[in-house]
Amino acid sequence: MRFMPHTDSDVASMLEVIGARDIEDLIAHVPAALRATAAIALAPGRIEAEVAAELSALAAQNRGAAAFASFLGAGYYRHFVPAAVRAVIARAEFATSYTPYQAEASQGTTQAIFEFQTLIAQLTAMEATNASMYDGASAAAEAVLMARRILPKRRVVALSRALWPDYRATIRTYLSALTGLEIVELPFDPESGATSLDALEQAATADLLCTVTGYPNGFGVIEPLGAIAAATHRAGALAISATAEGIALGLLKPPGELGADIAVGEGQSFGLPLQFGGPGLGFMCARLAHLRQMPGRLVGQTRDHDGRRAFCLTLATREQHIRRERATSNICTNHSLCALAATVYLSLLGRLGLRELAERNVELAHHAASVLEERGIPLQFDGPFFNEFAVPVSDPAAAFGAAERHGVLAGVALRPDYPELERAILISVTEMNSSGEIERLADALAEVR
Repeated sequence: MRFMPHTDSDVASMLEVIGARDIEDLIAHVPAALRATAAIALAPGRIEAEVAAELSALAAQNRGAAAFASFLGAGYYRHFVPAAVRAVIARAEFATSYTPYQAEASQGTTQAIFEFQTLIAQLTAMEATNASMYDGASAAAEAVLMARRILPKRRVVALSRALWPDYRATIRTYLSALTGLEIVELPFDPESGATSLDALEQAATADLLCTVTGYPNGFGVIEPLGAIAAATHRAGALAISATAEGIALGLLKPPGELGADIAVGEGQSFGLPLQFGGPGLGFMCARLAHLRQMPGRLVGQTRDHDGRRAFCLTLATREQHIRRERATSNICTNHSLCALAATVYLSLLGRLGLRELAERNVELAHHAASVLEERGIPLQFDGPFFNEFAVPVSDPAAAFGAAERHGVLAGVALRPDYPELERAILISVTEMNSSGEIERLADALAEVR
């Protein structure tokens, strides 16, 4: 337990600032019947050790996510985090890291950012990488704004419908404040689960500004990114790839080699555990020709007066560094601690280790798909997939209930975001899932197939 040294006057002051009369106001949204039974009866004068033991016993009555075999994914993934990652980012000189406004006096921070940029550039095969993107969804939205700065006379943004729903929603939110832009959603092929190339060809007119495609996409399917980029370029537009499962880049052909002009994604899989939905770690890469239009910051390597290796802010295009009207973004902080975690994680694994991990994810996911198919549960799509795939079940709610009884979190229902897939669930399999857990998943879903 943490010690909270708040006096009654401290609490009263905080309540006054937020406009609440008392503590009860803060939990008024909780049903009254639940609040009436929520009190913890602790006799006064108990010693700390006894209180801690009693509260721990109460907490143990709840079943947390750790008590289940988890097959949840859909944009955030459960991977093993080496202890060395946590040890490094917990060091005092990093734990409170912030924007290096005086980069010459923040050599440790700037070097960490430089190394992060280098690793992401290698993964994506792109020429330039920035830092300080919040997460994959906002990075995708910033990429569209960047494309608009590069091609200001074009107006059509083509989003793959197979792109993650939160990415599409974030892009729509960013663009809602702008005029003259039109968002077109490209349907996915019902057989493969990949973006329809025919629909893209129809949208690839002289007005097309950019395309945004998941790689892999929101169904776990590996999109034909090369063909999509080629069709986009024939229209004179920019191809943007978005990768939510960063581990996939350890095995897939990188976006830069497939023609992507801007590659963005989520780095949560690189050493960041699932922590109630965040924080995430966005990344953005681009061609050198478009470097000046990138948001955020870019750290470069140089030599100081004595010839020693040194690091500096080479490019900083946000409003806190230059005049607001010339800024490319209003990102007002950075995720350097998360970037440090990713840097340590990728450095520990190395090129071969990351590839082996990616291969393990593929093997387990395809093994799970085979086991499910043996139980009469086929794949929803026949396109190639990485570590995530969709399957149809007769009743998703019943399937999740059966899975819970087997101690399994079976996946994510697709119906809320894809009404046409009302019976499909999305299953993610990583190196954290054992063969036994996969069998339990199959047993549960077979009950309601």
